[in-house]
Amino acid sequence: MAIAIGDKAPDILGVDQNGKEVKLSDFKGKKLILYFYPKDNSSSCTAQACNLRDGYQELQAAGYEILGVSKDSEKSHQGFITKQELPFNLIADTNTTLQQEFGVWVEKSMYGRKYMGTLRTTFIINEDGIVKNIIGPNEVKIKDHVNQILNK
Repeated sequence: MAIAIGDKAPDILGVDQNGKEVKLSDFKGKKLILYFYPKDNSSSCTAQACNLRDGYQELQAAGYEILGVSKDSEKSHQGFITKQELPFNLIADTNTTLQQEFGVWVEKSMYGRKYMGTLRTTFIINEDGIVKNIIGPNEVKIKDHVNQILNK
């Protein structure tokens, strides 16, 4: 059962690139952009992360914090953050628990081959931990994601 608009997000989100447990309650009083993406260092995921990096101050001024989530390891996330100078943390959801909970870990198909993967999806969570908006996999504009979020 995927998390939908109006649902309370789970408190336990996972561990970040430093192995530190991250909870929704850590962001109490702030709006949270929880964005799920397929892979560190891929061209589209890098473009999205850099757009969020470049608009980070603007998002913070609007009361948002950002947290990225992928199946990549803590070590991979550390490298991605360093290489792209990302000012926000990334969750290492290596067992896909959080992705499954949010309904973004799905069967995909490419060139006739089926495999499990992450749907690029952004959840906008309010100060009370309630999902207020979802930017779905066919809606995410990777190079203009900040404006997309601010205009939702």
